[in-house]
Amino acid sequence: MSAPTSTAAIPTRPLDEIHPLQTARLDLPAGLVVFLVALPLCLGIALASGVPLLSGIVAGIVGGLVVPLVSRAPLSVSGPAAGLTAIVLTGVADLGSFEAFLTATVLAGVLQAGLGALRAGGLGALVPSSVIKGMLAAIGLILILKQLPHAVGYDVESFGSDAFLAPTGENTFSLITHALSAFEWGAVLISALSLALLIGWPKTPFGKLPFLPAALMVVLAGTGVNMLLLAYAPEMALAPTHLVSLPTVDGPMGLWAALHSPDWGALASPATWTVAVTIALVASIETLLSVEAVDGLDPQRRATPTSRELVAQGLGNTVSGFLGGLPITSVIVRSSANVAAGGRTRLSAVVHGAFLLGAVLFLSRYIMMVPLACLAAILLQVGYKLVRPSLVRKLWGHGMDQFVPFAVTVVAILFTDLLRGVLVGLVVGLVFVLRNKAHRTFTMAQEGEQVVLRINKDVSFIHVPALMNVLRGLPDGTRLKIDATGAEFIDFDIREKLQDFVESAPLRGIEVELEGVYADMESRRVGKVQAVVHHRSSPLASEG
Repeated sequence: MSAPTSTAAIPTRPLDEIHPLQTARLDLPAGLVVFLVALPLCLGIALASGVPLLSGIVAGIVGGLVVPLVSRAPLSVSGPAAGLTAIVLTGVADLGSFEAFLTATVLAGVLQAGLGALRAGGLGALVPSSVIKGMLAAIGLILILKQLPHAVGYDVESFGSDAFLAPTGENTFSLITHALSAFEWGAVLISALSLALLIGWPKTPFGKLPFLPAALMVVLAGTGVNMLLLAYAPEMALAPTHLVSLPTVDGPMGLWAALHSPDWGALASPATWTVAVTIALVASIETLLSVEAVDGLDPQRRATPTSRELVAQGLGNTVSGFLGGLPITSVIVRSSANVAAGGRTRLSAVVHGAFLLGAVLFLSRYIMMVPLACLAAILLQVGYKLVRPSLVRKLWGHGMDQFVPFAVTVVAILFTDLLRGVLVGLVVGLVFVLRNKAHRTFTMAQEGEQVVLRINKDVSFIHVPALMNVLRGLPDGTRLKIDATGAEFIDFDIREKLQDFVESAPLRGIEVELEGVYADMESRRVGKVQAVVHHRSSPLASEG
């Protein structure tokens, strides 16, 4: 799904100065593509969550028509997220009904809005770029692995699943293995044609037209091929189980009647509030991670106001819960599809929401003719763009402190889920940060008969292991000078360790001279230690 090659007429002004109508010729087709990708994802997530299928569609509609009214994220698309599936399953079971869970979703939205008002959105910027890139690459890899079975017609798993373990007991890799022996040749033909179109269409004269993106042509061509197979080769045609499914309702009133309403009596249960807090925190974290990642994909490198985004997501969850929908977050898969389809402003998200609403009300007959195989091909290309080999080579070139957190994040997300994987990546990234921070903090030099240990920068408790390794490695009988004049701050833990060393130094015959170190340490030494303490302005003196 390639973005238009010509962008000469696209505004490049700051985010708040670009009006959506200025980019409608790109946002309208991009929104249509996102809708086609989002529709089976909404249904698949609802199915995996064990709730009415319509609740997934309602959440997608709210993510498209409500969230962008407040959000200023230019390319982010919101909807039900696979990462919340386990929370939905557990929450419905704990609260006893889906209606009680909807009440918790409404409360979660209020809590999210409160987090935004408290300016909690800045927390997303604390995630290292290597972990963000690892998260995007992991999503890309999951898309490829999960869509390969759908591309060959092995549709035993929900289309929107990103879990390593499938409900059938299989895992991501066993599904691929079984798919290789269960080809639906009609699906193989459609997915192969779709991939060829995705690659070749942008190179044709028509591919340069922004309102005819490759992904849209893939959907039209895939649907047309299956109709031809039905007419001339029915043995290869795809059965309804291999096509998009959609709940049918009888017009607007039928849709309204089919919606579930919150059980407000659940407000009296502490369990409802516990579930609400869980949804608010997890949905907020996923949103901040997604927005941070999607901003990095934006060709214009615009920055989303993250605290405002939390308010927008809170409003979305409140409305979604009130109307019988699943919890929503900003979702990387939809957002990445939006970027790849050439979206430029929030209008593409609105268009996707409008199409979801229109599909349920008026277009279900036609939407249910679209093969899952052509949608799988679209997501295969999106996945490749997120995990292309050049990204891996680039991270490798940046050194191990960037590549290792990246690789660990990818593997952890692949075998667990988004939040657990990112948490593992953060821990590994923190280890490298601490290691780098300790690098060359202490230097040792021989100056005449004296060994000089210099503290070259600010030190805190994280430097204790490095300091102790240096001090323990000194030979007995050493004449040591500890020079702390190069540091502006020395943490209490460091002072305490230095004090302990000075007190125990006579037992090893070590003479210690202190410079720029807290003078009161001198009076607390025991034994015969020959030391000269130079009183000068130092961090230890100022904290005495």
